Amino acid sequence: MKKLFILLSTYLITIAINAQNVMTIDKLMEVGKVSTLGVTKDGKSIIYNVKKYNVAAGSATNVKYIMPVTGGEAKVIDNVDGLLANDRISADGKMMIASKDVKVKNIFGSDFYPELTKSDVMIYETLNNRHWDTWEDGMFGHVFVSKVDGTESVDIMTTEPYDCPQKPFGGDEDFIWSPDSKNILYVTKKKYGTAYAISTNTDIYQYNIETKTTKNLTEGMMGYDIKPSYSSTGILAFLSMKTDGYESDKNDIIIYDGKTMLNLTKNWDGTVDDYRWSNDGKSLYFTAAYDGTVQIFNVDYPGVTKKLPVVKQVTKGDFDVRSMVAQIGTTLIVECTDMNHASEIYSVDLKTGDKKQLSHVNDELYKSITLSKIERRYVTASDGEKMLVWVIYPPNFDPSKKYPTLLYCQGGPQSPLTQFYSFRWNFQLMAANGYIVVAPNRRGMPGHGVKWNEQISRDYGGQNMKDYLISIDEVSKEPYVDKNRRGCVGASYGGYSVFFLAGIHEKRFKSFIAHDGIFDWRSMYGTTEELFFVNQDLGGAYWETDNVAAQKSYNQFNPVNYVKNWDTPIMIIQGEKDYRVPTEQGLGAFQAAQLLGIKSKLLYFPSENHWILKDQDALVWQREFYGWLTETLK
Repeated sequence: MKKLFILLSTYLITIAINAQNVMTIDKLMEVGKVSTLGVTKDGKSIIYNVKKYNVAAGSATNVKYIMPVTGGEAKVIDNVDGLLANDRISADGKMMIASKDVKVKNIFGSDFYPELTKSDVMIYETLNNRHWDTWEDGMFGHVFVSKVDGTESVDIMTTEPYDCPQKPFGGDEDFIWSPDSKNILYVTKKKYGTAYAISTNTDIYQYNIETKTTKNLTEGMMGYDIKPSYSSTGILAFLSMKTDGYESDKNDIIIYDGKTMLNLTKNWDGTVDDYRWSNDGKSLYFTAAYDGTVQIFNVDYPGVTKKLPVVKQVTKGDFDVRSMVAQIGTTLIVECTDMNHASEIYSVDLKTGDKKQLSHVNDELYKSITLSKIERRYVTASDGEKMLVWVIYPPNFDPSKKYPTLLYCQGGPQSPLTQFYSFRWNFQLMAANGYIVVAPNRRGMPGHGVKWNEQISRDYGGQNMKDYLISIDEVSKEPYVDKNRRGCVGASYGGYSVFFLAGIHEKRFKSFIAHDGIFDWRSMYGTTEELFFVNQDLGGAYWETDNVAAQKSYNQFNPVNYVKNWDTPIMIIQGEKDYRVPTEQGLGAFQAAQLLGIKSKLLYFPSENHWILKDQDALVWQREFYGWLTETLK
């Protein structure tokens, strides 16, 4: 009896240890989030920040570290002042630039009626009254130039109702010095109100400090023109899209020598994420999605020539290069992730493409858990095209067992499904909870050629939905997939996909989760803020009855029109401050499910936008996510 007790105790302890030997919600929350601040001015050290959330304490810490560019011991550093180059100061050291908010438009009741100081009203006569998660308040980010001591400050954008940096995602890269310290280049969309809401036409402007005149360097270029930067030899480069109103158009690297524009990547069948000049100014490195990953590419700058250079791939492997920090000799300092590892700092040998890990923030955590197996599969889509499908297996996967399986639907819609590491939609955590994850690189994703990327526009309920279904069907042929316990999850366009598939899935799925998804295109068109998105991807407004493409979107591709077919439990997640996919989308879907008598749950976040950004909100999100799956995929 005593021996039996000891054996039973040992067995239970082993189970307990194994249960902790995988990623958990709390462990994911405590993963260190690495963000590189830069390389020191002497080129010898890297400075980076690590944010860690302590679940037990309910608080986060941010700690800065410094380590050699070749790797080695990292040390805590309290003060980084003077260690990093300050690109806000001109090359001659005399002037500096900064962005400040300026009151340009009257919006509030008290702006119009100063005596009504207690009024609480906002008055608009045009669109763009709100954007992403913020209501227009009449304040605009403007670029100021001043002496280094802060005196003689001049607003170079005067009283214009335009923003620099661009809202909501622009930063210091939106305004830079010219190498001769005579000019400031800045990015803005010089449109206001309704015109702003329907256009993507940003331009790069050059402000001359001496003459106080402004010149549009990209006049006639109608899409996004962003991220200007100069080479060490004084040549300007920037990123550019061709089509006004198309936010996911092919992104190219343009070179401007002061006289001629040259599209370096015109003939390359892909879209550029980010770029940087080589130290010698003879070539450029850029990142781009490629076959389900994000890699580094190189393209020479040939000068003014009719023959375009060939784009060369530098790195290869199942990982994502998240950012390029600096070039040190023949290496590039970068951040990398994969589906099993959060971002760490690496060096990449630019001759061989080999990478070496430099920071080791999360090594001990990952050593303590069993990681997931990640597999590439290629399936034949319904139209005969080959499609990449990522399959992520539970740790200690046993093919003789049957596993519940999740179809993951990516957002965007034209964003890549690569080796990213999300702190919300974390494939490692999904797999650690016992689920096989099926993640298709369906139509609309960069990394498989421009045609593949563009196909999804105005075909939301078409080929890509077939891509989803054939992906789950093909993987479900495996004996270890439990066909009676399949779920479908996604956010943004992925949330739209969940709502749409809920009406056409023909009993494939037993559970759905949709986060900030589009439920009704008519309502969406009437309340979303970046109207260029719906105009491009839907084909136009719902009242354009003679517009064939638009009417197909609002009728054949509208999830609300298939609600009568809903018959499966669904959890709906919605952020109140999401003005891209506004609140009534989630509320409408939840109300429909409830009135149909379908088991459903609403997670409503009053202070969150399109994402979940607060740590404790994220904890609730994760616990509810896996609680719902456990309950509905029994």
